[in-house]
Amino acid sequence: MTSTAARTSVCLRPACPASIRAQAARSSVWAGAARLQAPCQRGAAAAAPAVATGASGAAAASSSAWPGVRKLWASSQRAEPRYVAAASSSDAVPAASPAATTAPIPAAPSFTTHSYLWRGYKCKYATAGCGPPVLLVHGFGASSRHWRRNIGALADAGYKVYAVDLLGLGGSEKPLIDYSMELWRDQLLDFLTEYVQAPTVLVGNSIGSLAALMVADVAPQGQVAALALLNCTGGMNNKAISDDWRIKLAMPILNLIDFLLNRRPIAQRLFDGFRTPDNIRSLLLNVYGNSESVDDELVDLIYTPSCDEGALDAFVSIITGPPGPRPDRLLQGDTITQPLLVLWGDADPFTPADGPVGRFFQALPATRDNTAFTFLQGVGHCPHDDNPAAVHAELLPWLAGVHPPRS
Repeated sequence: MTSTAARTSVCLRPACPASIRAQAARSSVWAGAARLQAPCQRGAAAAAPAVATGASGAAAASSSAWPGVRKLWASSQRAEPRYVAAASSSDAVPAASPAATTAPIPAAPSFTTHSYLWRGYKCKYATAGCGPPVLLVHGFGASSRHWRRNIGALADAGYKVYAVDLLGLGGSEKPLIDYSMELWRDQLLDFLTEYVQAPTVLVGNSIGSLAALMVADVAPQGQVAALALLNCTGGMNNKAISDDWRIKLAMPILNLIDFLLNRRPIAQRLFDGFRTPDNIRSLLLNVYGNSESVDDELVDLIYTPSCDEGALDAFVSIITGPPGPRPDRLLQGDTITQPLLVLWGDADPFTPADGPVGRFFQALPATRDNTAFTFLQGVGHCPHDDNPAAVHAELLPWLAGVHPPRS
């Protein structure tokens, strides 16, 4: 990758300046001419006027998810989303819903969004805060905006927060290629090398957790400081967890789905039905423990990327492709030695606690040093957005111990 345009940078390293500073372009090509990024931010207080800011979110509907498929076609009422203007941006950002009483939702953070080219494809990422870096990795069907309720808390705690949209998902381009866990591993590795350039804590949800483990498995020593996994999936799709009795029972149907998805007219019809806002809402209500977190913003920001060119092909490739390595097998080796925090929503229908992956992680602290496992009661597959207060109560103290924030 070679660069064609100089860019200004913000806090690419932990020692952050107070104002924008120009730098030579790095090896990934930036879309368009030289552009400004926001200076280091601390929560909502330091939003830059010349960049897009937002409190936008998308939920992770994990691909290793047979339970709940039966409810995809259930209908529900959907109110039109409310929008607020995004500063200096052509996009409008849906306004957040009121906080849930059962799981307090933090105030909407300010963050900046940026575009870059990776292997010739346009990708997006968000940044906020200043300090030691933390990289957030979303799950299937989601984007960097799924961390809408966490970015501000991490930035205010003294961290430089990055959240990447994986290729084929969210706001990133959706090219006609074969998608795999290895592809996303390489995207994250290159992002750490080109833009972060400092020891980083990786925090992932669902397939984002698996991708984070895969990065740690091959990254140069010192590049990954620690890992936090939120309801880590067993693979990119159900093929990885064939030893789960539920998947064994469902396998004939799953194989039929793969067969149908490889017939373009049928795949288009199934996809169009799958991605309707009503079905998205129904699925999310089955996945989240806290129904108040399933707001119009969340539904809209999962639906919108599904309308992008290439979204169907990316969906089919992810569902029908190779599942990638299982997390239990990655951790059985001796290459991943970093401190590890595992948070698990106990109401997750996609990666249930009594499944092979859930049982492995529960037993892991007894055999692995610097490992902690915590159940989050009444929380589903996406704990960070379902009950962010419960996640922050575990994540922030752990982070302070393994990756001390900027004072």
